[in-house]
Amino acid sequence: MKITTKINLLTTIWLLCILMLINFVVYFSFMKTTVNMEENVLFQKAEDIVKGIDTNPSSRNVEAKLKEYLTDHSYIRIIQPNNKALHEVANDQKLLKKIKGKYTKTKQAQTRLISAENGEEEVLIVRVPINNRSLEMGERLSGLETRKEILRAILVFCTILAAILSLLGGRWLANMIMRPISNMIKTMEEIEKSGVPKKINIQNETRDELQTMASTFNRMIERLQESMARQSQFVSDASHELKTPLTVIKSYANLLRRHGLENKEMADEAIHAIHSEATRIQKMTETFLDLANLEQENVLEMHKVDLVSISESILKQLKDVYKREITLRFEENPITIYADELKIKQVIIILLDNAIKYSNEQIEVFIHRDSQHAKIRIKDYGIGIPQQEIENIFERFYRVDKARSRETGGSGLGLHIAKSIIKLHKGEIKISSKEGSGTTVELFLPISNRNIEV
Repeated sequence: MKITTKINLLTTIWLLCILMLINFVVYFSFMKTTVNMEENVLFQKAEDIVKGIDTNPSSRNVEAKLKEYLTDHSYIRIIQPNNKALHEVANDQKLLKKIKGKYTKTKQAQTRLISAENGEEEVLIVRVPINNRSLEMGERLSGLETRKEILRAILVFCTILAAILSLLGGRWLANMIMRPISNMIKTMEEIEKSGVPKKINIQNETRDELQTMASTFNRMIERLQESMARQSQFVSDASHELKTPLTVIKSYANLLRRHGLENKEMADEAIHAIHSEATRIQKMTETFLDLANLEQENVLEMHKVDLVSISESILKQLKDVYKREITLRFEENPITIYADELKIKQVIIILLDNAIKYSNEQIEVFIHRDSQHAKIRIKDYGIGIPQQEIENIFERFYRVDKARSRETGGSGLGLHIAKSIIKLHKGEIKISSKEGSGTTVELFLPISNRNIEV
């Protein structure tokens, strides 16, 4: 069963249940009110009769007095304690015979159903004490039966009309509610068939949960499109980066296949080139894997990290390998933060590796902290970066000097990876540079990152 049909049926059934309850209350309230009004009229008439009889207690024309208060289809009795009628008058003998007199010492009112020509009919009886006797009055509620039939007909008609209107209104409401969901389903089916993500067209700003759902779906599609675009760009860039070393390897392999190993000098050159390009491909593949891991969520293992200690360890290793002068300065020791130690080490190595590649002078590393951040500043005095290139250097595969980068083995992914890691730590990375004078890179890392999901 469709959701629209369910909504339509449920709203109609619920409305009918409410109407039945209201009809029940209206019907019995009407009956109670009407009967009470009739009771009040009869009690008032009984009190008038009692006053009239008390005024003339010795009157011999009591029955004549009682006849003055008769109405259509009614009777009046004065009953003795032994339940025998002392006086009785009536203009409805059948009613008089069906209702037996009853003596009472208290004021009473009751209704009874009796059989009549047209079925059952309701009779109202009131009794009031009068000295050592009681006065009993009864009358058929003929008008009440008519009013009951009219009321029942009106209630049934209104219920049927409400059910029809509810079905129509429920259908309209269900269609209105389901419209954005139907659009979403249609869009999903189109995506399934074509394989191309597309957004839902939101025509009306309803500002409700359905619009929120559609907007959330559109944001999800937007992120998916961005992800697919990045993936496509990554594949394209990676293919472009791998194309050159693979072409070199293939060229030298063809050269060896044609000439063999007869020319030792040429063979050595080919083997060296093949090994060099293969090593480059290996490093590039490792970098691709690092980048792919960073683009996944929940990749951080947060611990307490001493930035001074890990910087000293990294600098010692790089000094031994590159034989370069790298100085470390810090205001206090230790300077600790909550971070993923391996990822922070990777960032520092990437930045120092760039400084070593593009400068021949001293490299300086400064570490200090304030109330909110720990700051690492790496300064070199190398070739620098043109001002117009600084805003692009964090893009994947971007290189300022492609020829120089190829010589140094750069893939154009290092700074992008560094920025991604710092972003995961809710930090910031800034670069300032002057061409020919050197480059300064600043890292800002929050001291307390305990709230980051790991």
